[in-house]
Amino acid sequence: MLDHLIKGATVVDGTGAPGRAADLGIRDGRIAVVAAPGTVTEPARTSEDATGLILAPGFVDPHTHYDAQLFWDPYATPSLNHGVTTVAGGNCGFTLAPLHPDRPDDADYTRRMMSKVEGMSLVALEEGAPWNWHGFGEYLDALEGRIAVNAGFMVGHCALRRYVMGADAIGGQPTEEQLAAMLALFHDAMDAGAWGLSTTQSATHSDGDGNPVASRHARPAELLALSRAVADHEGTQLEAIVAGCLDQFDDDEIDLLVEMSAAAGRPLNWNVLTIDAAVPERVPRQLIPSERARKAGGRIVALTMPILTPMNMSLGTFCALNLIPGWGDILGLPIPERTAALRDPDVRADMLRRAASKEAGVFRRLTHFDRYVIGDTYSAANDGLSGRVVGDIAAERGQEAFHCLVEICAQDELRTVLWPMPTDNDPASWALRQETWEHEDVLLGGSDAGAHLDRMCGAPYTTRFLGDCLRGRKLVGLERAVQMLTDDPARLLGLRERGRIAEGHHADLVLFDPERIDAGPATLVHDLPGDSPRLDSRALGIVSVRVNGVETIREDVVTGAVPGTVLRSGRDTETVSTR
Repeated sequence: MLDHLIKGATVVDGTGAPGRAADLGIRDGRIAVVAAPGTVTEPARTSEDATGLILAPGFVDPHTHYDAQLFWDPYATPSLNHGVTTVAGGNCGFTLAPLHPDRPDDADYTRRMMSKVEGMSLVALEEGAPWNWHGFGEYLDALEGRIAVNAGFMVGHCALRRYVMGADAIGGQPTEEQLAAMLALFHDAMDAGAWGLSTTQSATHSDGDGNPVASRHARPAELLALSRAVADHEGTQLEAIVAGCLDQFDDDEIDLLVEMSAAAGRPLNWNVLTIDAAVPERVPRQLIPSERARKAGGRIVALTMPILTPMNMSLGTFCALNLIPGWGDILGLPIPERTAALRDPDVRADMLRRAASKEAGVFRRLTHFDRYVIGDTYSAANDGLSGRVVGDIAAERGQEAFHCLVEICAQDELRTVLWPMPTDNDPASWALRQETWEHEDVLLGGSDAGAHLDRMCGAPYTTRFLGDCLRGRKLVGLERAVQMLTDDPARLLGLRERGRIAEGHHADLVLFDPERIDAGPATLVHDLPGDSPRLDSRALGIVSVRVNGVETIREDVVTGAVPGTVLRSGRDTETVSTR
């Protein structure tokens, strides 16, 4: 007997093949039958009529930071609401394990680091996770059987360094013995099911003490030794971030990425490829590592987002503005001193000069202050400004845009929420995206879901992209769009029997209304441990989401079921060889 029968849906199977009307039966968490409508004779415990709806494989998000959130939110919201049934975590060199059993303070260090580099609530990290593990396998075991999504995790280089080197991980180099211990620890993690290595060399990543995170101190020899270790394990890969990911790689970064992938004989993915017609030289430069890797026996894949993800800013709390060269020193001052400095015309002029410099890279996009929209305000002096554009207010006041913005924020003791309007929403940029998406080494992803919780909400990229494909710009047809969200990432990650609708595959399924599929606007909610805030977004048009055959979402409401699997390398992933 079937557990459930979905009748009359238009099945878009993830392979890119044309959609077809079919009935689909589920048994024991797998797709038991896909057949022409009305031809399934086996009885089913439950059934539903899906006429007029699209049935697709569950979406796969290749870059998230749900490592901590899954403990207090096993549903990985809002990703699950938006049809994501499998998430890849442990990215950017940051994981919650391993933790040294003789140094309990390492957990506090890790929490403060995650709060700083990934914008997670420190209170939520402290109160929402048990922190009762040491080895990486123990961390995976702590999640097993209690999550609603399928989740796999890389091992963070920072955690490996911290475990072996302690405080010397910041600034130090491992001895031969320490490197051997690091490799042994890494092998243990992959034996337990870790997907491989993630690391960062990005200048934007600092720990809770303001120091460069541990992996930034690693030299190429260490990174290559860890990369070679990946080759010894089935179903593993690499993920790496370098400074040039934000704008354009330099020659040394290209060499490093190519050598790492070739040494591992595994794909390496990085994020995020920013596509902007105003900087036409960026995309060709960022794809040079991919071209060179294929010649060297590796493969390098760039993740890029198919939507423009709004990110709010603030002069009062840490955000992307702090990462503009020279701005962190000013925005890190105590509020009274910070406000005084920002009101100093000479300080503002120097900040604007630094923001326009070549070294600011992609952060130059954030400095069109006339295009900022005022969000939430907190003083009577700013009544009526919410929703207005700074350029318009500045014109009325006879002020330069940044000066005007500073004065508005000062009235709110710098708590004002600011929304920059994107500068790359023009037809030429969308045409360039459409072209770039079809490159063999470009993959949709980079949501950062689970991170930067009160600043951005990238999780809804799946539904917003599909809505745009069906009823908006229509840059990609439905079947190809579904493939880009399902089979393409599943194949890169080596997922076994996931990413497609096929008999025998795991029943990770999304049922949606093509007339309504979309994402609602990002809104601030206070539902984290400690009543901490985050941005959330409603899923529109998602009728049902199933993970391993069990319904987890019905009309944007969590069912309470937790049928997800902790996906372990080798068992649940196969090797995607580059050789």
